[in-house]
Amino acid sequence: MKSRSTLATWLGSLDGSRLARVLEARKDAMSPPEPRSVGELADRLQRPGSVALSLPRLALPHLQVAEALAALGAPASREALAELLGVADDDASELDAVLEVLADHALVWPDDAGTLRMAGPLRQVWEAPLGLDAPLEQLLAGATSDELRGMLAALGVKPAATKPQRLATLVEHHSDPEQVVSVVAKAPAAARELLDRRAGGVPGQPQFIVFGAVGPGLEPGERWALDRGLLIQDRHRYGPARMPAEVARALRGPGWHAPFEPIPPFARLTPVTPREVDSEASAAATAFVTHAVSVLSACSTAAPARLKSGGIGARELARISKAARADDAVVRLALETAHAAGLLGRDGDRVAPTEAYDAWAEQEPPEQFAVLLQAWRNLALTPTQARDEDSKSLPALAGAPPCNGCMQARHGLLTAAARLPAGQGTTVTSELGSLIAWHRPLAHSSLLDGTPFATVIREAEILGVLARGALSALGIHLRTGDTEALGAECRRLLPSATATARIGADLTAVVTGTPSARLASLLDSVADRETSGTASVWRISSRSIRRSLDAGRTCDDITADLAAVAAGPLPQPLSYLITDTARGHGRVRIAPAACVLHGDEPALLAELAAHRKLTKLGLRQLAPTVLVSRSPLDTTVAALRAEGYAPVAETADGTVRIEKTQPRRAAAPVPAPRRTRARDSGRKAATGVAKAPTAVDPNILATQLLKAPLTSPEPSPFDGGAAFATDTEEIVAGWAKRLPYSDVRQLAHAIETGEPITVEYVATSGNRTVRTLSRLMLDPPYLEAWCHLRDDERVFTLSRIHSVMSLTPD
Repeated sequence: MKSRSTLATWLGSLDGSRLARVLEARKDAMSPPEPRSVGELADRLQRPGSVALSLPRLALPHLQVAEALAALGAPASREALAELLGVADDDASELDAVLEVLADHALVWPDDAGTLRMAGPLRQVWEAPLGLDAPLEQLLAGATSDELRGMLAALGVKPAATKPQRLATLVEHHSDPEQVVSVVAKAPAAARELLDRRAGGVPGQPQFIVFGAVGPGLEPGERWALDRGLLIQDRHRYGPARMPAEVARALRGPGWHAPFEPIPPFARLTPVTPREVDSEASAAATAFVTHAVSVLSACSTAAPARLKSGGIGARELARISKAARADDAVVRLALETAHAAGLLGRDGDRVAPTEAYDAWAEQEPPEQFAVLLQAWRNLALTPTQARDEDSKSLPALAGAPPCNGCMQARHGLLTAAARLPAGQGTTVTSELGSLIAWHRPLAHSSLLDGTPFATVIREAEILGVLARGALSALGIHLRTGDTEALGAECRRLLPSATATARIGADLTAVVTGTPSARLASLLDSVADRETSGTASVWRISSRSIRRSLDAGRTCDDITADLAAVAAGPLPQPLSYLITDTARGHGRVRIAPAACVLHGDEPALLAELAAHRKLTKLGLRQLAPTVLVSRSPLDTTVAALRAEGYAPVAETADGTVRIEKTQPRRAAAPVPAPRRTRARDSGRKAATGVAKAPTAVDPNILATQLLKAPLTSPEPSPFDGGAAFATDTEEIVAGWAKRLPYSDVRQLAHAIETGEPITVEYVATSGNRTVRTLSRLMLDPPYLEAWCHLRDDERVFTLSRIHSVMSLTPD
């Protein structure tokens, strides 16, 4: 409450411009309705969620100062903070600049006395700021008076009379670094080594707990330190003894300072001109939007299938990459940005273009590129990351959880490149990785990157955001979020769509730049695309012309359409190719038919084709003595006989089918087996009489099965069925959404009885395996079990189990 009141007082003292800076920096806390008072504003700014959203946008020195202030235990004076950071008076301006930014975010602010205060949730971010544990007074809160007296006596200090006085005396002693160093200097060698190691490490290192007991006994020298309060054993949790912050700082020595790096790391620079940057950015952006159009066109022609585990797998990505003539990174980037922009959507087990895609496809390349570029800026993932930490292939559009660190890496790249000197670009773009880490220390970099943030840097180069190691005009407006200015730059750098093609005598059509939607559709229908990029090439062949004729075009239509888009007259070889292909097209026709009717009398067959009551058969005359029917043979024969005709049916080899009905006979009764006497005892025993199996006519059995009513699987309790038999069934059914209720019961029974079971499991990569599991232990939403396929203990996700088969052990 005190932190909230001091923040409200500080906010009330700000002028309009400074308050506007605070509101802009923390606009995440300004969700409607608008705060009605300074007190309500202070409450919103100190919400834990609001503070957590502000931290990823801070640079490295801002987080370092905040951590140092948390280690001091705010409120603290600016002088104490500067001393801890090792900031001299000459460098005070750098510290002041960092404090100014923290104040703009309402994370650290001065009170009326000039003391620095920090938002309450910010202190909770670090469990052990600067590797320092809690202060001595906090660690000794549960100590008894006798324990305090023993510590003072071991230190050679006369104990006071009361517990508060003893605690104050001990805190005062340990707060003097010289006295702590003097005591440790007299310690045994093992104790000195232990204390030095603990002072430089992270406190509270976990220990392994075996059978409920804290691991091995005390370390050598630990008892000596415990007796003097240099280490404190926490009674409320397992783990090693904790070192008070005062002791750790004293042992680190007067020359130790908290890390503070107000200056970004060095990157080698080289001069670049705006014209060079624009030229490279224009080429990259033009190539990407051309490939993106090809990728989405391939998805429109044949919607890619989704894996059962979600996303587009490697096989579909390879198919799209081949059709669009683009590499895997460009395909993934185009798919993810298009999906984020609403151009692609899930359609059952496929990913298909949406209605918004049709409007997007009709736009000019600059407008198309602006849509995808803005989608890339706000993507909560790294779209071109093709493999996970285990080097397994990752599907595209997998619907992974949002990664705020991935978005911050992108924003950090834009910020780092924008802060480079004017007219300068990095000699090696990979050196931007260290700058990104400085501007956004909480950003996420893939473990597979050879250099930090190599993947996001490569994406920026593909899109033309980064060119010649500098931020292009596209990146400048993308960083500021100015949509109108970004659209203007896209129109300036990207050429309009090309509506004509140069068709050569070698039967190729070449389009420089990005082809218009109408031109690309026409050439895709009559030719095969060979290359895409700054120039696209199609090759026309008899096969591609035949494909266009199959789609309903005529020879004249194809010639006229190509002549309308050609930069000059159509080459003579192309005209000959179209004419020759059209001349041979359709010379042989294939008609669907269920059966064929033929005879020697043309008049009779003409009568059958014109018979009104036989219209339902779908008869069509192919020749004077040949008819085809859309109805099956038996149906056609029965219909003709019903109208008084006498047709005969033929077999597949052309012979007349003999229709002879087999007489039905009952199966002969089988006598029951006679009673037998047991040979191994003198008592009489009779064996049970079993009914001998009787022969069943397959036709009769098939008729009975067809007449039997359909039976549906037993409904689950969620669908109105009977209640769950056990709690385990209810838990499994709640997480294993893909399993029918019968499989849920089998799995729950195996968990409760410990019986082995066989399941069909789909991994994250989409691989489907059948595994035999035993020693099952339910830990929702996971199932821990011994996997006989891997011969190891494994953890399975219940939602990825697709079927269950019981297994009876030998």
